[in-house]
Amino acid sequence: MLHIQNVTKVYQTKKKKVVGVDHVSLTIEKGEVFGIVGYSGAGKSSLLRCINLLERPTSGNILVDGTDLTKLKGENLRRARLKIGMIFQHFYLISQKTVGENIEFALKAAEMPSNRIQARVKELLAMVGLEEKIDVYPAQLSGGQKQRVGIARALANNPSILLCDEATSALDPKTTLSILHLLKKINRELDITIVLITHEMNVVKEICDRMCVMQDGKVIEEGSVYDIFANPQELLTNEFISSVVSFNIPEVVLKEVKGQVVKILFKGKVAGQGIISDTIQQFNVQGNFLHGTIEYIQEQALGIFIMELIGQTEDIHKAIAYIETRGAHVEVLHNAI
Repeated sequence: MLHIQNVTKVYQTKKKKVVGVDHVSLTIEKGEVFGIVGYSGAGKSSLLRCINLLERPTSGNILVDGTDLTKLKGENLRRARLKIGMIFQHFYLISQKTVGENIEFALKAAEMPSNRIQARVKELLAMVGLEEKIDVYPAQLSGGQKQRVGIARALANNPSILLCDEATSALDPKTTLSILHLLKKINRELDITIVLITHEMNVVKEICDRMCVMQDGKVIEEGSVYDIFANPQELLTNEFISSVVSFNIPEVVLKEVKGQVVKILFKGKVAGQGIISDTIQQFNVQGNFLHGTIEYIQEQALGIFIMELIGQTEDIHKAIAYIETRGAHVEVLHNAI
């Protein structure tokens, strides 16, 4: 388990102090995939580097399985850090060394007995699907393959926590998906806690269990990915989600509507039920779909539909009330009646 307790990181420039992380507290459970979302400058990278003390927090505590890393120094801190692997956006492989030698370097730094190193290298490369690349140099690899080597290297010392610093930002969408599937596989099979930072909500939606949103060094929203997608509380969070699920209706369309435009949110099993068709059949209203989708987040359905309800005001109110009794949430976006 990872406890981040009231962590602050202040940077001193020539002219002023800059607060990179501002009194952040988070609890990340063992085996969880946790996403930290924010734009550039939000403080997410600074927070990530504080977790493994690449940057020592100005104040606050970092506890890993009950051990406070901020209280450790020297050899004790070095050994504690071995249990925290890190994957970087730009791979940082040693170009003069082969794939196998890059992983050997991490094992030697951790003082693994030499007679065990080769077997461990082969085991790690098999885990990331690159057994045949052991004698290849980084320049001969694709971006996705380089990141797989980076993942193998990060796993070299059997870490309990894996930190991912924008690990897919330099990759194309197809390769990004393959890397995310690999990370999820590692999470499930090895029970490794993964903390990843990103500005891409598709990444969070694909593999994270919970997430937080950072702005100006602070955590402004935190919760399960499903709940945040279903009901974002902050304007910035809604902005991020809109990059994945956008429901902006053009003004020219709104000018043509004759009834009420509503957004209907279906969660879980409700998303698979014929609530709208039942409503149209039971009440004296007409329905005109303007937009809609069903997303699957952590294998749970989340349906979001925007539609125009046409009819008498009283009938529309009854129809909306009925939809809500079936477990959906309705929000009126526009009323032309």
